Amino acid sequence: MIPAVDHHQGTMQASGPAARVLIVDDDPAMQRLVADYLGQHGLRAAAVSTRQEVDRTFASDEPSLVILDLHLGQEDGLDLLRLIRARSDVPVIVVTGHRRDEIDRVVGLELGADDYVTKPFGLRELLARIRAVLRRREAGAVPRREGKRDVLAFGDWVLDRRARRLSAPDGAEIKLSKGEFALLSAFLDAPGRPLTREHLLQATRVHEDVFDRSIDVQILRLRRKLEADPSHPKIIRTERGIGYVFDVPVRRI
Repeated sequence: MIPAVDHHQGTMQASGPAARVLIVDDDPAMQRLVADYLGQHGLRAAAVSTRQEVDRTFASDEPSLVILDLHLGQEDGLDLLRLIRARSDVPVIVVTGHRRDEIDRVVGLELGADDYVTKPFGLRELLARIRAVLRRREAGAVPRREGKRDVLAFGDWVLDRRARRLSAPDGAEIKLSKGEFALLSAFLDAPGRPLTREHLLQATRVHEDVFDRSIDVQILRLRRKLEADPSHPKIIRTERGIGYVFDVPVRRI
């Protein structure tokens, strides 16, 4: 389905210097329309339609962001998302059908997508979402440094993951249960990304002795330790219909 074209495009500038966007769609008309529009707004866009082409693209020049249609003719879009996420943390925006249910978008987000659009979508909306995802990724990027301690900062908080030590803005050490530590680590690995309850539950299950089946209870406990006002959270924000978002940039120190 061709997206709705917004003729009032505005004059926004591209979010980053020549970001490379890979469009994964099996509709040639859609490929051209989206690629041309993004090109007109300062983004470099390439289009593919098969798993083999996705493989070749990532092997030669990993894109800055992927737009992935989950309803491909010969390919399973969710399988492609798993493939991409298994080899890269590149931001992915999934394109879902026009059904009213939330199955596609929830599953896509659970598998690691960063955002979604639903057909039919406006090209201006798609561009805005691309820029927002790229901004969040840039603000929340945690570059790897070999040989350095695994210490992350968010706001004035500091978490030493190797020592399992959380320091408050005033320097006080905050005790975390294993479940709270696992949950906070999952958030710090994906700042700005909506995470489903299922994703967070799986992330905490990989840690020993974590049996609490209610992620909402763990979130409440963690908010009580991090938030100035847990009833109006600013750090761990609820994303209605999806789950939770860690809404503070993260940096490695």
